[in-house]
Formats: sequence, structure tokens, C-alpha cells
Amino acid sequence: MDADVDVAQWDAGAAAELPGVGATMRQVFVPAGRVAARHSHPHEQFLRVLSGAAVLECAAGRVELRAGTAIRFAPGAWHSAVFSEDTVLVELNVKM
Repeated sequence: MDADVDVAQWDAGAAAELPGVGATMRQVFVPAGRVAARHSHPHEQFLRVLSGAAVLECAAGRVELRAGTAIRFAPGAWHSAVFSEDTVLVELNVKM
């Protein structure tokens, strides 16, 4: 492989991470019943739900998360979530 290219093979549903210079991509498994308390990040964050379900609370209101949902948080945007099903999502954290 070229030193400028990183390749990762992620198992479906398993936690995984691919770090980069200005961003990190992570696959996250969240079990049903988990509560993510209100928090924010100093960087921009993108999420895409691959499977499962949750209810997200943020400044835009209540958002139902399910397979196919994609969302962007600006730096400092608060959010919280309650996961009603086992959920797999991919997040991209942009730290530029």
C-alpha cells in the first residue's frame, strides 16, 4: 500500500476507527437502552445511522434516528440521545 492511503476492513456492528490528519472516521455500536447525556464537541461532526433506532435531542428539536439518517453538528452544537434499539452508526469527526 501507498503510505498516503490507509485501508480498513470493518466488521458489521463492530466498533472501529480510521484516524486521519484532520479527521477521524469511527464505526460505533451502541446497545439498546444506552443514554448519551447532553454534550458537545469542539469540532464539526457528521453521523450516519446504519441500523437501529434512537431519539436525538438538539437545538433543532427532537429527531428520530433510524437506518439512513444522516446529521451534521456544527462545532459546539449540543446533543443527547436515547437508544431504543441496538444501533450501529458511522461518525466523522472533522478537527481542522
